[in-house]
Amino acid sequence: MSASTSTVGAPDTAPPAAPEAPAPRPLADGTPGNAPALRRRTLRRNRRHVSLGVVLLSLHQVAEALVPVAIGLTIDLAVDTGDVTALAYCVAGIALLFTVLAFAYRTGARFTLRAVENEAHLLRVEAARRALDPRGERSGLRAGEVLSVATSDAEQAAVYVRAWSAAIAVTVAIVVTTVALLAVDVPLGLGVLVGVPLLMLLLRVPAAHITRRSEAKQATAAGATALATDLVTGLRVLMGIGARHNAALRYRSASARALDASVGAAASSGVYRGLVTAAGAVFLACVAGAAGWMALEGRLTVGELVIVIGLAQFLSEPVQGLGMVGQLFATARASADRLVRLLNAPDAVTPGDRSPGGSALVELAGVSHRTLDDVDLRLAPGEFVGVLATDPRDAEALLELLSGRAGTEGVEGSVTVGGVPVGELDLDALRAAVLVEEHGSALFEGTLRSNLVTGPGADEERLLDALRAASAEDLVLGHPDGLDRPVSDQAANLSGGQRQRVALARALAADPPVLVLHDPTTAVDAVTEEAIARGVAAARSGRAAPGATLVVAASPALLSRADRVVVLVGGRVHSTGTHARLVEEDRHYGEAVLR
Repeated sequence: MSASTSTVGAPDTAPPAAPEAPAPRPLADGTPGNAPALRRRTLRRNRRHVSLGVVLLSLHQVAEALVPVAIGLTIDLAVDTGDVTALAYCVAGIALLFTVLAFAYRTGARFTLRAVENEAHLLRVEAARRALDPRGERSGLRAGEVLSVATSDAEQAAVYVRAWSAAIAVTVAIVVTTVALLAVDVPLGLGVLVGVPLLMLLLRVPAAHITRRSEAKQATAAGATALATDLVTGLRVLMGIGARHNAALRYRSASARALDASVGAAASSGVYRGLVTAAGAVFLACVAGAAGWMALEGRLTVGELVIVIGLAQFLSEPVQGLGMVGQLFATARASADRLVRLLNAPDAVTPGDRSPGGSALVELAGVSHRTLDDVDLRLAPGEFVGVLATDPRDAEALLELLSGRAGTEGVEGSVTVGGVPVGELDLDALRAAVLVEEHGSALFEGTLRSNLVTGPGADEERLLDALRAASAEDLVLGHPDGLDRPVSDQAANLSGGQRQRVALARALAADPPVLVLHDPTTAVDAVTEEAIARGVAAARSGRAAPGATLVVAASPALLSRADRVVVLVGGRVHSTGTHARLVEEDRHYGEAVLR
């Protein structure tokens, strides 16, 4: 079923803003719906690969830390003494050390990368599932922002796995290095124990700034993506009304803001990297200077001096690594916060678990919602009913009620299907009973067939019948590929009238017990409109079981075939009757229909 073919309880668009204080919504697996819980879950559900990656990467760091130790011992035990046997053992040990070092890094990095990519995939799927949930969501995010969250933020949030793996590995490297330095000289080891935590504490201040910059970057990038999505969707309209220049200026402004935020984030990261590198270099110089002075004093042998200098030089890498880990944590936290906003958004509607009664009777009794005021409307099986709304807002409110998007808040009166309130019906049962084909229909890239098929049982003859009823058979007969005729992205290779007729044919092919159509002929000429009116009436009356049809439109061709027409004026039922009688007796109806 296409996104534009809405059904009861299946909202097409979320309301523009989230409630002020929505209750936390658990994530897909029951995890509490907040960013810290999401990050903990990231580690928990990838614990096998994360554990293996951490062990192997830590082993790699240990092996790297032992390289200067092995070289120093070789100098003291073999080179200074001239012991060939000891030299052979030392060389074999160094070769083994480098073998372990290379194997541990390659394998550990592979496990870590697999965990990151697996988590990114799971988060993307979870975000897509939430965005496509038929109950809808009230995150307040636009379509483009949801796209950005489901792609960019999902990938950035998954980096939390890499950050933890790297943090543990470099911490192990610092501990091993410190132990080795303590074994050589206690004051040196103590100096490292005090210096490294102090260095990390000082680097936390710029890390918090990076978090804020990352949040601003992701938010502005998402806003630019949302605007681009809107503009691309309405490109033909913009070209038709000559508004391309203004639209381009709007996007240029949004893109400039996103660029400034990205440059700001990159600048902050660059400054942070520079601070980490400089701090590591100063720390290394201090340790190396102290070791050199101790060697001159005779407190260290040549081999021990090599060990100390080598360890101090090696130590700069994990110290810088800890700084980069802080940056990774900051980026992952910012993206996790945005991701949770979507995943934790409350449902737009809350369906029940009941099924309609025996017939697909739809009834509104004393309903007030938005601009509607005390509206009564009954749609029985076999009926073809038209609705003329002099105010488009009345039509929108009515469709919102019939599609189940209105929920229960702010709705007075009752809306029932088969005698059961809409809010108590199961979503699948609602879809099976009532289908609302909105005016703003969307087609998808693929073929005519893929856009028409809405479920099992849609054989070729049924699809062709639906196309004929929608006066769209020319799209098949006039093309060598027939039903397999290609449809490009946004159906750009079809005209507005062709897209509207294909969407109508899709709704007819679905053949629901209750079909609600909203302005299905606004993009076609009068001759085609008359043919569509005949086709729709014939298709709906020719069902094996009586099917009810409600058309919300101002088309005289469609309304003239209705059993009765309900006229809404000022949100209230103004009059009811046949098309012919209303044309003569109702001034509002005549002014709206006889154009």
